[in-house]
Amino acid sequence: MPTAYIVDAVRTAGGKRGGRLAGVHPVDLLAKSLDAIVDRSGIDPGAIDDVVTGCVSQAGEQAMQVGRMGVLASKLPESTPAVTIDRQCGSSQQAIQFAAQAVMSGTQDAVIASGVESMTRVPMGSNATLHMKEGLGHYKSPGLEEKYPNIQFSQFMGAEMIAEKHGFTKDQLDSFALESHQKAIKATETGAFEDEIVPVEIETPDGDEMHTVDEGIRFDASLEGIAGVKLISPEGKISAASASQICDGSSAVLVVSEEALKRHNLTPMVRIHNLTVTAGDPVIMLEEPLFATDRALERAGMKMGDIDLYEVNEAFAPVPLAWLKHTGADPDKLNVHGGAIALGHPLGASGTKLMATLVHALKRHDKKYGLQTMCEGGGVANVTIVERV
Repeated sequence: MPTAYIVDAVRTAGGKRGGRLAGVHPVDLLAKSLDAIVDRSGIDPGAIDDVVTGCVSQAGEQAMQVGRMGVLASKLPESTPAVTIDRQCGSSQQAIQFAAQAVMSGTQDAVIASGVESMTRVPMGSNATLHMKEGLGHYKSPGLEEKYPNIQFSQFMGAEMIAEKHGFTKDQLDSFALESHQKAIKATETGAFEDEIVPVEIETPDGDEMHTVDEGIRFDASLEGIAGVKLISPEGKISAASASQICDGSSAVLVVSEEALKRHNLTPMVRIHNLTVTAGDPVIMLEEPLFATDRALERAGMKMGDIDLYEVNEAFAPVPLAWLKHTGADPDKLNVHGGAIALGHPLGASGTKLMATLVHALKRHDKKYGLQTMCEGGGVANVTIVERV
């Protein structure tokens, strides 16, 4: 079977809700990452066979097939196809896997996997809630209600269930959140993100600037400050400080075949070693990365000790903590440059965003194998294992 390679991976720096990227239309935000991946890789724009874009809230400015709109706003030719997919928080990680599958099947040679989410301009869940408010129906059908009676599918509730099931205290969750900020601060100050971040020109009261630093990082973070944040549920353990931040951003990854490497004189960063997706309990929902990782390692013929770096999305602090507990993985290899608690979680853009951080971290730390996994609404999880070449 042909091999799929990642040539480069880029992302915008995250913008807080109502923050520095709030003035950028999501279509143009996506185009920034598409242009950057073409420019940095050096590939002929006309050689791109397809663009697969992850986006969760496909409404308003992210409606009308936002992936195709992003292509039309970019320097890619009009003839470049695109498709937009929704696998909830794993949308653009699935975009990578679809791109890799296209290359590995031999049907395409160069595919951009990408993602975008402006959570400021298209609020989370608005593609459902606006319809509900207008009396246009609810996603939970009579058949679904029969199977899951009186059950609300809630990621917040699922995260609290994981914390309770695995016995995590609020202090443990708060400490993990602080570590996320501390690692992100160090990564920013030492230039670890410079090769992956796409500068975005923004307007500010002081004039035009380039947005290049993740806005969600709290450079003055303290355990006392985190511990003092109000709990999401009075009976729970999780606060906004131990959950991922609402975020605006885009990201892109170029996936190519060996033939494309030769034809376009490209240099790969990693080869894709394993693609896995699994599904489980839709109520606790966010625990599936634990079991998806088991399956991915088994299918790859690997052990956890073979993996050098892991990116496990920090949707809520209990998720990566439960993953560490279940897999026995080394905490020092987890999210070494910080995670979504500090850097933000731009939903549909997070999959390719995490891959950008992972492949550049492998290079920076001179490591070989990386594993990325993401918890997703509905109890689904993706796992992607890459090998630096």
